Amino acid sequence: MIMDWLSQLGPWNWMVLGAVLLTLEIVAPGAYLLWLGIAAVLTGTLSLQLWESAAWVWQVQVLVFLALSIASVLIGKRFFPNSSPDDTDQPLLNQRERQLIGRTATLQEPITEGYGRIRLGDTLWRVNGPDLPAGARVRVVAAEDGHLRVEAL
Repeated sequence: MIMDWLSQLGPWNWMVLGAVLLTLEIVAPGAYLLWLGIAAVLTGTLSLQLWESAAWVWQVQVLVFLALSIASVLIGKRFFPNSSPDDTDQPLLNQRERQLIGRTATLQEPITEGYGRIRLGDTLWRVNGPDLPAGARVRVVAAEDGHLRVEAL
């Protein structure tokens, strides 16, 4: 049944495929099906022109579609590059530890053997740095491996 319907469409098969791919891109955006949809529509346009040609067999059509797909993806990547993670107005979003660099706090627990604790907001953070007594003022200078590095003020 489906094969009969597809054979009746003739050169419009590629246009239907292009429309389906472009619709899927709208439903589930990801900027990948867009380029394949454009390649299918271009292949359909060629099919409308060359359908009666003896050389325009399905194998040639698939090769043309593949070539146009590669070309459209490369052109799309060149003119519409993805933004890099650094292109944001909030580069430290979801990097809570790095947001704390530069803040000052009072040691809750002394730093002994390189490790202690400070309270920032409602969280108790593990810190490393020079040995200091509880109550000493420190500044956060780095964040690494789930703990903060501090220095005395």
